[in-house]
Amino acid sequence: MSLTEKPTETPQRKAFYEKIDEKSLTPLWSVMSSIITPEPTSGCQAHCWNYEEAKAYLLEAGGLITAKEAERRVLILENPGLRGQSRITTSLYAGLQLVMPGEVAPAHRHSQSALRFVLDGDGAHTAVDGERTVMHYGDFVITPSGAWHDHGNRTDEPMIWLDGLDIPMISFFDASFAEGYPDDEQPISRKTGDSLARFGANLLPVDFEPRKKTSPIFNYPYERSRAALEQMRTQEEWDPCHGLKLRYVNPVDGGYAMPTIATFLQLLPAGFTTAAYRSTDATVFVAVEGSGRTTIDGKVFEWGPKDIFVAPSWKRIVHEPATDAVLFSYSDRAAQDRLGLWREDRGNH
Repeated sequence: MSLTEKPTETPQRKAFYEKIDEKSLTPLWSVMSSIITPEPTSGCQAHCWNYEEAKAYLLEAGGLITAKEAERRVLILENPGLRGQSRITTSLYAGLQLVMPGEVAPAHRHSQSALRFVLDGDGAHTAVDGERTVMHYGDFVITPSGAWHDHGNRTDEPMIWLDGLDIPMISFFDASFAEGYPDDEQPISRKTGDSLARFGANLLPVDFEPRKKTSPIFNYPYERSRAALEQMRTQEEWDPCHGLKLRYVNPVDGGYAMPTIATFLQLLPAGFTTAAYRSTDATVFVAVEGSGRTTIDGKVFEWGPKDIFVAPSWKRIVHEPATDAVLFSYSDRAAQDRLGLWREDRGNH
């Protein structure tokens, strides 16, 4: 017996398996090599979506169905190896959402945590638990689990962002709940910018007691995050595997901004080639700035601004930016870290 091979199936054993199958019993030794694997295995495949191509389809959908009728007008980015499952990785979901001028995506709430990463348009808003935030390119916006949220676009141009949710993870735990709000938009009880003022300036309200595991900041403006990368760039402290990579944090405890999803922003200078790297968290990347190529498990993917690509768990990744590049990324590392499962391989570095 080994972890990679099944025991020989004799006629007597086969007859036994068929007999106990009627009682909903299965011998572990016949399946152990497929359920406890020496390394991570899944149907998840490396893939890249061209943003301009996807945008054209999304705008076409804008003429076919309203945001209100659709509840959320989204084209799901389905992993080629997981078609029909609404997954970009084994544990995560991704989709491109469109809100046209004058539209409202109705208020609702659900168990799933969501992130928005703004890709097109400027000035539309998201409301979360009574506060609106104005969305700009590259902003990372959070909708916590169980929070009322709606989206509106009072500008004269379409607004598009990437949705990232832990839908497959919540489904795995059979913990999904969802509820619609009586009106299209929730009442606004706090002024725009309130949460960033209270929690985003290295200060906390004196008697603050966290009620949720998600960051109380729900919009991390790209302008601030990008400026931090540029300032740190002057130190020339480039990590061989990541260039310069930062993670978004919860200011209350310094942990991940979301309890199940880890989010990152990294700068790769022109001409820099990263060392081969792999980790157990399958990762979704967005090219915020610049262009280049990424080799994932030996397969090369060319990318430009706003393109989206995914790297499966435990597959080696090498980034080669042609210009200065900024990548946003998200993965289930937050959940893996909390469960003591996360693992990386930095090669010789």
